[in-house]
Amino acid sequence: MNAALGHTGVLLGLVSAVVGMAVLGTGLLRRRPTLVRAGRAYAVLLLAGAVLATVAMERALITHDFSLAFVAANNSRSTPLLYTITGMWSALAGSILLWGLILAGFVAAMVWRFRRTSGDPLVGWATLVCYGVAAFFFALMAGPADPFQTVSGAAPSNGLGPNVLLQDNPLVAIHPPMLYLGFVGFTVPFAFAVASLVTGRVDEDWQLATRRWTLVAWGCLTVGIVLGAWWSYQVLGWGGFWAWDPVENASILPWLCATAYLHSALVQERRGLLRVWNLSLVVATFSLTILGTFLTRSGVVESVHSFTTSNIGPILLAFFAVVLLGGVGLIAWRGDRLRSAGGIDAPVSREGAFLLNNMLFAAFAFVVLLGTVFPLLYEAFSGQQVTVGAPYFDTMTLPIGLALLLLMAVGPALPWRKADAATLSARLAVPAWTGTVVVVCCVAAGVRGLGVLVAFGLGAFAGAANVRQLVLAVRAARRHGAPAWRGVSGRANGGMVVHLGVVVIAVALASATTFGHRTQVTLTPGKSAIVDGHRISYEALAFVSSPVRTATEALVTVDGHGPYRPAVSQFGPGTEAVGTPAIDSGVFQDVYLTVDSLPAGREGPVSIGVTVQPLVSWLWVGGGIVVLGAVLAALPGRRRRPTDPASALPDLGRRVRTSEDGVVADGNGHDVGAVPDAVRDPAVPSLR
Repeated sequence: MNAALGHTGVLLGLVSAVVGMAVLGTGLLRRRPTLVRAGRAYAVLLLAGAVLATVAMERALITHDFSLAFVAANNSRSTPLLYTITGMWSALAGSILLWGLILAGFVAAMVWRFRRTSGDPLVGWATLVCYGVAAFFFALMAGPADPFQTVSGAAPSNGLGPNVLLQDNPLVAIHPPMLYLGFVGFTVPFAFAVASLVTGRVDEDWQLATRRWTLVAWGCLTVGIVLGAWWSYQVLGWGGFWAWDPVENASILPWLCATAYLHSALVQERRGLLRVWNLSLVVATFSLTILGTFLTRSGVVESVHSFTTSNIGPILLAFFAVVLLGGVGLIAWRGDRLRSAGGIDAPVSREGAFLLNNMLFAAFAFVVLLGTVFPLLYEAFSGQQVTVGAPYFDTMTLPIGLALLLLMAVGPALPWRKADAATLSARLAVPAWTGTVVVVCCVAAGVRGLGVLVAFGLGAFAGAANVRQLVLAVRAARRHGAPAWRGVSGRANGGMVVHLGVVVIAVALASATTFGHRTQVTLTPGKSAIVDGHRISYEALAFVSSPVRTATEALVTVDGHGPYRPAVSQFGPGTEAVGTPAIDSGVFQDVYLTVDSLPAGREGPVSIGVTVQPLVSWLWVGGGIVVLGAVLAALPGRRRRPTDPASALPDLGRRVRTSEDGVVADGNGHDVGAVPDAVRDPAVPSLR
């Protein structure tokens, strides 16, 4: 029954997407708005099919329906309920089903959001593109990645259970779905970018319509990346949180391009510039989500994060090529319309800073992409295997990261069009002195190393500069009678909060990677050792046994606190034993404990791995600040209203664009002042 329900849901989703494409395509090509509006209904059917298939899969997992091959391979009767539910995305077919469910949800939400403008060709083409993406993923589920394939012969009495690393931490219930919300969420801005190119409406309407959709996708992907680093830190037992693993890189690549786009879009909305950049970044972001899925789920890379192998790699790679080449082709086709009437007036300006920002993020993404795919290309052409490790990534990305920190400090202080020395001096004097004082204090405290000192100094410089901007924004809000929180809401000020979170992460990374220390101590019961000023005491072994997990735990105290229980665990009979670390986490540093070797008996010596890392917990705090900033950026900002609205528009016949802070520009990108919504040109269509 579960197989029948699941196949019905998948086929319903596939047929809905294909028929929806046909109806929308006919209505758009024949200019029949009625058909275009009718195409909305298929989003509901698409979502219904995805929900039905998901319910069938979860029902099969919870009831242990081992007649389904996916359930037999990723579930067992002893698997706890939480990991039974999360088993759906523990392997290829189920993760594609999760992708389809989230995509169907986004499509339905998009259709509902733009229901009042559903006859607009821009919305129609965007919906058609979303249907096309949905059709591809539901076709995968209907064919080579069928999650409801049944086992041949009699159903087994029990299954193999999930991978042991996928039932050792409850973050498995949050991290993968958040990553997928981020990956799939970029379908909406990609669809509108394609629609703008198809219709020739390459102005700012599509950006304004998708700004919050992009922020939501970017925020979810950020949460997913941070939680993934935290999960790795808590589960894998190596004491680290980022290893430049190919699967880790697959998530950071679209994040880099999306981050560049969120910055660059401000320039187009304000000045009408960087149109090619913005369209290219959106296409690159979505293309890299497909490439990330290929790297994660095709089995082409060996990774501790890759839990499946399959034969759909060539299909995903072909879809990636279609998306990338199609997007680039459309941009080339509309090249003449994408030219801006004006240009960047001076390199030292807000526009110049955003352009440099784009270049740095593009370079960062290229470095990561090259290091990730080079082993695959080398093996494909030479037949020999080669690895690109952390030293390459650390060496190549460190200067780019430091340059971005510097830009985070200087960029917000730069005025539009052109900056002068007096303005920059007034705005950056206090932040610059703050960074200098921090470096001097670090040197006085005994901190050595050019890289870490530069990171601390630039972090303080950038943090102070962004705090200054937020203080000014809060003061301005209070002067206008608005609550203080309005001063930190809106895209510009929410971005300052994001910058503060990035500064916290940068300082924590520099501290943990530079000053972290790992050693191993071998102790018998009752003995202690001093590691980096911490007394590590081993008390005894403890044996834990339950239907879910058997483990041998070492009871260890750190400076008299505890006991902490690093262990060697086994999830289910016959499964591989894995290490389970224990962490004494504090505000200033973490003491990370692992069991490196066990004695033959209870009284023998135990080898305990001890890693002491400063400020690691601030990585997760910084990630939380970044997410808070993304939420604030999605909220509407305070609009400045002029005392004389008529003076804001010298010529109402000119097309105007309203930026978030109320400053508008004409069709040539020239500022014409601040204007309230009430006097916006009614002839200019808006999807907001």
